[in-house]
Amino acid sequence: MCGRYAASRSPDDLVVEFEAVRAEGQPPLPADYNVAPTKDVYVVRHKKERDAEGRPTGGGHRELRAVRWGLVPSWAKDATVGNRLLNARVESLTDKPAFRTAARSRRCLVPADGWFEWAKRLDSPAKQPYFVTPQDGSVLAFAGLWEVWGRGEDRLYTCTVVTAPAVGALTEIHPRMPLVLPPDRWAAWLDPEREDVQALAEPTPPEVVEALELRPVGSAVNNVAHNGPELLARAESVSEPADQPALF
Repeated sequence: MCGRYAASRSPDDLVVEFEAVRAEGQPPLPADYNVAPTKDVYVVRHKKERDAEGRPTGGGHRELRAVRWGLVPSWAKDATVGNRLLNARVESLTDKPAFRTAARSRRCLVPADGWFEWAKRLDSPAKQPYFVTPQDGSVLAFAGLWEVWGRGEDRLYTCTVVTAPAVGALTEIHPRMPLVLPPDRWAAWLDPEREDVQALAEPTPPEVVEALELRPVGSAVNNVAHNGPELLARAESVSEPADQPALF
């Protein structure tokens, strides 16, 4: 699963990285080293272009937009349902009513520096937090879905992070992981004309996982009130993770 991650890049850097255009009228989000559910986060989505009368032109571009983490389907009675729809399991994208429409045509990328996961320890009942991040410092792109709820000025844009069975060494930390997409899969995932969801949601390539660092970090990240780059610092003394049961 993905319940906490870090996202410190500026919107100016992200629009260059993802070849996107910033959404109009949105102030920049601050760097966040402890992104938690229901916070505002950046996503990259395909935005359809319209003419002066509001009619679709048939064109489109990538848009960097701040949305709330926790998907609220358009048919939801109220926005609180988003508190429970933080992750979308890849196995049920096309079946679960909350996700299947967005999975067909409202897919997005969720930029991240890396994500946090908690592993059982052999020497303590407390779990050991890990920060999973590219060894070369590059940006990650989680597969995501986006939705819009409400109308007019009260419209609420939200997202969820797609999760999949863990791959490679990540299985030692947790049985699931965000579906991380390499750059050569970004365009296909964002293309609203592609409806072959299962093909688009193939597992993260092994070479991408092999290039990730599984960095043990301190327990300060356990508290969502804590923030700052110090949360990403390597912990000095850590026991080996115990085998993980399939919890999710």
